[in-house]
Amino acid sequence: MSIDGVTRLRLLAAGLHTTMYAEERLELPYDKVWAVASDLAGELPHLVPLLREFRVPPSDADRKGALAMGPLGCRSAFEVRLAPGWCLMQSRLVVGGMAAVPEGDGTRFAMLGAARAAALRPVQWAYALRARHGRIFIRKVAERAALRS
Repeated sequence: MSIDGVTRLRLLAAGLHTTMYAEERLELPYDKVWAVASDLAGELPHLVPLLREFRVPPSDADRKGALAMGPLGCRSAFEVRLAPGWCLMQSRLVVGGMAAVPEGDGTRFAMLGAARAAALRPVQWAYALRARHGRIFIRKVAERAALRS
């Protein structure tokens, strides 16, 4: 039995005990939504406030390395797994993910963000509870996807 990417991401979020998980049905075609989500270097800095740049070398491989750069110059290496409808990004401290599946004439889209280190979990909880960052992220994806022709 095979599960879709959104269900898989939901299960991963439950396993990581993350509070930063959001899932919504978007009234946009899958192709437009996934074009934004999968354009990590071009779109991720517009979607994540604390990310200035996300460098991903061009490659057809579904596994690749990436470098995230914050606004104050801090850097973090990520391992990225990118396939149609599925993206998982992991550094030694953070796990991020996105998934999308067609749903009727729209798209079911999900995202997660989690701290890997147990010491960072209280910060993760405070950050996620203070604002609805996951929903904001999804709204930004939808806005950017709607702009695509």
